[in-house]
Amino acid sequence: MSLPPLVEPAAELTVDEVRRYSRHLIIPDVGMDGQKRLKNAKVLCVGAGGLGSPALMYLAAAGVGTLGIIEFDEVDESNLQRQIIHSQADIGRSKAQSAKDSVLGINPYVNVVLHETRLEADNVLEIFAQYDLIVDGTDNFATRYLVNDAAVLLNKPYVWGSIYRFDGQASVFWSEHGPCYRCLYPEPPPPGMVPSCAEGGVLGVLCASIGSIQVNEAIKLLAGIGDPLVGRLMIYDALEMQYRQVKVRKDPDCAVCGENPTVTELIDYEAFCGVVSEEAQEAALGSTITPKQLKEWIDGDEKIEIIDVREKNEYEIVSIPGAKLIPKNEFLMGTALQDLPQDKRIVLHCKTGVRSAEVLAVLKSAGFADAVHVGGGVIGWVNQIEPEKPVY
Repeated sequence: MSLPPLVEPAAELTVDEVRRYSRHLIIPDVGMDGQKRLKNAKVLCVGAGGLGSPALMYLAAAGVGTLGIIEFDEVDESNLQRQIIHSQADIGRSKAQSAKDSVLGINPYVNVVLHETRLEADNVLEIFAQYDLIVDGTDNFATRYLVNDAAVLLNKPYVWGSIYRFDGQASVFWSEHGPCYRCLYPEPPPPGMVPSCAEGGVLGVLCASIGSIQVNEAIKLLAGIGDPLVGRLMIYDALEMQYRQVKVRKDPDCAVCGENPTVTELIDYEAFCGVVSEEAQEAALGSTITPKQLKEWIDGDEKIEIIDVREKNEYEIVSIPGAKLIPKNEFLMGTALQDLPQDKRIVLHCKTGVRSAEVLAVLKSAGFADAVHVGGGVIGWVNQIEPEKPVY
């Protein structure tokens, strides 16, 4: 599906710009007209992390005139394995400021606009309205649905990408010309069903593969060239080195872009996606202990069984002394229950407390009424008890 250019061309390119973009200018499909459109374009990157890093760098190199960056986080050492827009010297700095410095280092002709805030329902429409195109590099479902619904309400196209371990996906959602994200995923997965990159990991270079696809699609939309990924989902398997496509059709019953939409304004996306299920929240109520409480129980030789519900590779990075590894999935399948001691109090923990709360709900329903979990998980333990240990 060929689409008209998203933006009008700028009045002119300077002599310096002609030299800089000469390899674009000699491509017939881009040429002077296409490069002028890129110069006149305003693109917002949601996030300056794994996908935002390559996206921002290549959008800058391509000559997009105005780049917006919405990012509220700071650079952490664990980011550097994949977030190549940041460096060792940036640890502890604002990701937005760090990304701006890198962008201007690549192309000083770019106008960089920073939005150092968390994207929320009360600011997304105002921010999105300033841009022609959105590039979505978020890593959580609540923000993905927020980005989608705001884009539909404003009739803005956006380029979406997703990464996990060795797998990546990319598409272009534009409700005026095709499906939106909700047409592909009408409902978020149940809480805890799909691990985040922080829980499951991601191959660093996968970010470059999917991020570059996002930039490729952005350039095509802005300049009006080629066949954008509207109505198509690109799926990449880095281990098998395979790309495949799946057609995505507009859903006439879609809640936000369908014929009779039920979502006509922004909603509470945290509640919609549910970081933790209601069962887990109820189970954790009154059954959550702090890392310091756990340390007191260990030192006092309390009769407890500490169970780590993370995965083996996480356990090998850092663990709480005396913890036994039983991954969450074994509880969900029921295979772990028969081996639990009846004469000890079960203490569950994971990385931050989300997975252990889900497992706690399973134990409570199975009759382990005095079971508890550690709020803050192993990260809280390291921060409060053993700061010399690594975190991830």
